[in-house]
Amino acid sequence: MHVNAYAASSATSPLEPTTIERRQVGPADVLIDIAYAGICHSDIHTIRGEWGEVPYPLTVGHEIVGTVAEVGSDVTKHAVGDRVGVGCMVNSCRECENCRAGEEQYCLNGNIGTYGAIDRDGTVTQGGYSQKIVVDQDFVLRVPESIPYEAAAPLLCAGITTYSPLNHWNAGPGKKVAIVGLGGLGHMAVKIAHAMGAEVTVLSQTLSKKDDGLKMGADHYFATSDPETFRTLKNTFDLIVNTVSAPLDLKQYLGTLTLDGTMVNVGAPPEPLPIQVFTLFTNRRSFAGSSIGGIRETQEMLDFCAEKGIAPEVEVIPASAINDAYERVLKSDVRYRFVIDAATLA
Repeated sequence: MHVNAYAASSATSPLEPTTIERRQVGPADVLIDIAYAGICHSDIHTIRGEWGEVPYPLTVGHEIVGTVAEVGSDVTKHAVGDRVGVGCMVNSCRECENCRAGEEQYCLNGNIGTYGAIDRDGTVTQGGYSQKIVVDQDFVLRVPESIPYEAAAPLLCAGITTYSPLNHWNAGPGKKVAIVGLGGLGHMAVKIAHAMGAEVTVLSQTLSKKDDGLKMGADHYFATSDPETFRTLKNTFDLIVNTVSAPLDLKQYLGTLTLDGTMVNVGAPPEPLPIQVFTLFTNRRSFAGSSIGGIRETQEMLDFCAEKGIAPEVEVIPASAINDAYERVLKSDVRYRFVIDAATLA
């Protein structure tokens, strides 16, 4: 089937209206009428070729919510009319040790990304800046009714990308957690860490978003441009979640970790990050990375957000504003996530 979409034909060309082909609904498939699709910084990195070779033309978007329009004959997990979501992957091998453990995001044979990957039928996967998508039922999430529809989409990447490390490294009562950056990922990390019961500090370049951060649940807010900040916070945090996609002076940030503290990267700058190993020796610190979550954990995150009343701060835009939105993301001129109204793709 052919559906309306926006796609880029090269690393330097704008995204433009087009049509893409979706496979017919198979026995285990779910056809989703897309309602909203979030814009993630990963979309921009990918489209602009900053993370490697890209199979152009490509439609990106891996923060997807919509309504089930059709199900295959073997589908038992979803029904027509259900509110559902799709995140950063649409399949995995299902057989490796990590997949069997419910950690499909770390599939040892490589999970199949929602866009720019080779699907099971040999075609290139195309993402959520489109009207419809067909996905295997096992990679479709239930979106609770209590989460505002237009705000639900960013949870499928920004939400789970921050929930997963906070969950894995046991953010909660008695833990001091720092969030680096208050953007699309960072503002979700603050809300989730606060809801988990941690003492939350935001580390941002300036204090321009301090009022927002405190309203979202931060207990403290520091400007990293102030040299006094890192002296004040030395040996303070049990966990740092770095959400920015830009180079940092890691020695300064690692120096704020307490005994057995961990700094986790979820932001992914294109260039390598230099690290002084001796900084880790002090306080037995750890420097780690975290991807998205598996399907089980992503559903857990959605249910947690519904229970705690957590939703992203979004700005809904028509599809015609996607290219302008990209430029605004690069200028940090969004509070805090752009969401495309898929109805404007018609």
